[in-house]
Amino acid sequence: MRTTASVSAAVSDPRLSGPSRVSRPRERCIVVSDRLPIALTREGGQGWRVSPAQGALISALTAVLGDRRGVWIGWPGVSQEETPGLRRVLAGAIHAGGFSLRPVMLTAQERRNACGGFSGEVIWPLFHGLTAEHNFQPAYWQAFLKVNRKFARATARTLARGASANDLVWVHEPLLLNLARELRGLKIQCRTAFFCHLPFPAPDLYLRLPWREELLGGLLAFGQAGFQTELDLENFLACARTLAPGLVVAPAGGGLWALRGSWQGIAVDLRAGAFPVGIDARRIEERAARPEVEQRAAALRDSLGHRQILLGVDRVDRAHGIPEKLRAFAAALTRYPELQDQATLVQIAIPSRENLPRHAALRSEIERLVGEINGAFGRPGWVPVCYLHRELEPEETLAWYRAADAAVVTPLRAGMHLMAKEHCAAKVDGRGALVLSELAGAAPQLATGALLVNPFDTQGVARALRQALRMKDRERALRMRRLREEVRTHDVFWWADSCLATALAERSVEASTRDLWSYV
Repeated sequence: MRTTASVSAAVSDPRLSGPSRVSRPRERCIVVSDRLPIALTREGGQGWRVSPAQGALISALTAVLGDRRGVWIGWPGVSQEETPGLRRVLAGAIHAGGFSLRPVMLTAQERRNACGGFSGEVIWPLFHGLTAEHNFQPAYWQAFLKVNRKFARATARTLARGASANDLVWVHEPLLLNLARELRGLKIQCRTAFFCHLPFPAPDLYLRLPWREELLGGLLAFGQAGFQTELDLENFLACARTLAPGLVVAPAGGGLWALRGSWQGIAVDLRAGAFPVGIDARRIEERAARPEVEQRAAALRDSLGHRQILLGVDRVDRAHGIPEKLRAFAAALTRYPELQDQATLVQIAIPSRENLPRHAALRSEIERLVGEINGAFGRPGWVPVCYLHRELEPEETLAWYRAADAAVVTPLRAGMHLMAKEHCAAKVDGRGALVLSELAGAAPQLATGALLVNPFDTQGVARALRQALRMKDRERALRMRRLREEVRTHDVFWWADSCLATALAERSVEASTRDLWSYV
């Protein structure tokens, strides 16, 4: 399995990189994603208020865009019917941190069928191997095509302003897998790159898709394709070899692969590689070290009777494996009774796609399991599972990271699962442990410090939970030091530089440009 060192080789390859500091280039970087990096809220039920959205990816991309006089194209977060005059609302935020925002308005039906339908009921379950949750409705596919055409026209208009053939259109949303193909249809000349933030399925799963050739053709129309892990890259190459055997697929050096030829009328000249996404580790460290966060963490530990804390932060989604985690915790309490009254599992379940029946059923299953565990093992003064079903404020999340003795990150399948990395960055005291699913994209990077488990192996996870709680202080400190070094070295800015080094054959911006953005 590929390591981060092989990705670093691609960045440092003199054929792909320029000097470590470049003057402001002529090329623009145009990010296209499902959402703009903003949040729109009503002020007193009347006008709209624009505020910045949060996230490690946003931090990295805004730094890149600010250095390259870039543009971010995306849906603003509310439907077209809700926002007459939205462009006036966005006027004050249209040039933020040295780059521009370009909203693409979508109707409620387009959001429902393309985003909720194609992304949520086709791509998400397919790419995560959730075969029982596929919903291949033809209306979803038609909405996907329509939305890609709408985004392509918006991208074309943006490119027309100061256009250069060296401009890079960098797409970050599976919903927009057909965008490069649509741009070709509009006769647009520019560089294009796609990054797949989801795990990419093996051929036996991908071939279930009714529109498998069309979707693959959309991906092959890009100039570069980036994936989270070496396994994702291998799965993509296997799908390409299976469905497009006429293409030439060969190593391109630096861990990259080149796909060339013609398929279904598409001229293919694609470079593909694995680029594991990181986090803004230093910013998380700084925020986690604040006195108010430390005080809040102490209060959380006190509220749980200073017992050892196992922490899970997951969306209510079958791929995140919350029921499997609960069963493993119950198995640990049964097999290792010394953990009873000594350890508490804090499971934060973040609401996700609540309107879908399968998610309502999953929530009911989770709550039933929580009740069964607390009923079977609980006693006065000790509740085995502390269950929170809500979004957390960033500072509260950091306080839980600081308070926890071990994070339990056991998805059944995940592209990366950045919570594992965030937990490590927040452990500024160097104490803590990480139980991590080997099926998470973060596993290859964090293997030297984490306790890797098979999330389907209930007894194996139970053993790892006990090991995490009973680990000697010296081993705990050594493992966490390795984890923190990894997330700091290969952070989100290293990831962005890695992708751009191959897409633009030069190094990207220095870390000093990281904090360019401020709306408020």
